[in-house]
Amino acid sequence: MSKFMEWCTPEEVVVSAHSVNVLRADPTKRPQAVKILAEVLPDYYAEPQRISALLDRLGRQAVAKYVQDKLPTSTQIRSGDLGEILCNAYVLEGTVFKLGIKRLRYKDHRNMSMRGEDVLAFNLNGPSRILNVLKAEVKSRAAMTTTVIQEARSALDSNADLPSAHAIAFVADRLTAVEDLELRDAIDDAMLKDGLKASQVTHMLFTFSGNNPTKLLTANLTGYAGMTKQSYVGLQVDLHQIFVKDVFEAVEK
Repeated sequence: MSKFMEWCTPEEVVVSAHSVNVLRADPTKRPQAVKILAEVLPDYYAEPQRISALLDRLGRQAVAKYVQDKLPTSTQIRSGDLGEILCNAYVLEGTVFKLGIKRLRYKDHRNMSMRGEDVLAFNLNGPSRILNVLKAEVKSRAAMTTTVIQEARSALDSNADLPSAHAIAFVADRLTAVEDLELRDAIDDAMLKDGLKASQVTHMLFTFSGNNPTKLLTANLTGYAGMTKQSYVGLQVDLHQIFVKDVFEAVEK
């Protein structure tokens, strides 16, 4: 759990039927935030069962090396990965979309980005277990700009608002290993039998930046004319690049 409310102050701006939620990190609680994120970050890169098995067989030093070898060394990739982790955490802690995978566990190389949507999360709603999908795009920058936010908007609009078939199949393929067969089958039904509809999809545009993104996000959302439900979230942390560095270094200690 990333416990955003313990180190951030929230603000909501309503834009038509949608919302912009901005979280401003409290500079006085920065050490607390770094500690919280450093504790949860390894779970996004390695399965708990793998960590447990290594701990039992080879001990703490082997676990520490295994985790460290998973972490990116590239400054740019670290920034993007932490943004994706923060978005995942926000989705799990603050929305109805609780299901899915932690996709950073499946990276081809620690200093490479993954293809497809940054975050996909799912909800099986009500007794009928209707599949609902969250398609999220994440942007992490020291200074967020209109151009960067528009890039995320364009990615959300792509594929007729739906997640790409590649990205959603990637999730379904890995749900067998974690034994979430109900969600796997629901995804298969939606993609291979019934067809996933735009009405089943919610978009999230998540930014992680050093500057205040409220006006930029509000302006972009105001210009949205589509029918898909939108949720814009901006996390502002002063000295963004130093914060990213501090979190990863805290994991490596």
